[in-house]
Amino acid sequence: MLVERSRFAAEYNKIICTYLNELTLQGKSDKAIECYSRCLRQTASFFDLCPDQLTIEDLKTYFLHLVEHKSWSHVKITRCAIQFFYTHVLQRPWQWVDIVKPPKVQALQDVLSLAEVAAIINTTRQLRYQVYYLATYSLGLRLSETLNLQVADIDSHLMQVHLRFTKRNIADTHSNVRDHNQSMVLFNVN
Repeated sequence: MLVERSRFAAEYNKIICTYLNELTLQGKSDKAIECYSRCLRQTASFFDLCPDQLTIEDLKTYFLHLVEHKSWSHVKITRCAIQFFYTHVLQRPWQWVDIVKPPKVQALQDVLSLAEVAAIINTTRQLRYQVYYLATYSLGLRLSETLNLQVADIDSHLMQVHLRFTKRNIADTHSNVRDHNQSMVLFNVN
């Protein structure tokens, strides 16, 4: 029993190493690598089997469990992680596209009014946070994009901001600040 368990562990570690190498070679981000490997580990531990030994029925059972107990985003990430494992590590065709199909939900994002944004900025006490909120809202950036901004990214002559490390398309990596209304003041500096 102990020999069989150690053989399983060695085989599992070899597969996970190959999986991590393939994720790195395919240019996945550190966060994606961590997330995909966690999903694959959870799948393997659910059955106490090496992931390459799972059958279609096993996967259907697992996805049924995920749909009942987890969010759809977790289900989708797990599906992508397993699909990557099958296509890149096992080099098997991914034939089970229809194992699970999340519903398409299109929810509109909450858009703050100008008065709400001004209230948020004006109630913030520290200037650096006011600047952060103002830049995020006025440039239409994600929170992480604003956090990654540096002084060198701002081109005041061309009135552009260069975005680095973003999920946007390449065409969107320069945010235009020409069209803002300079007479409008969103926050008061005391």
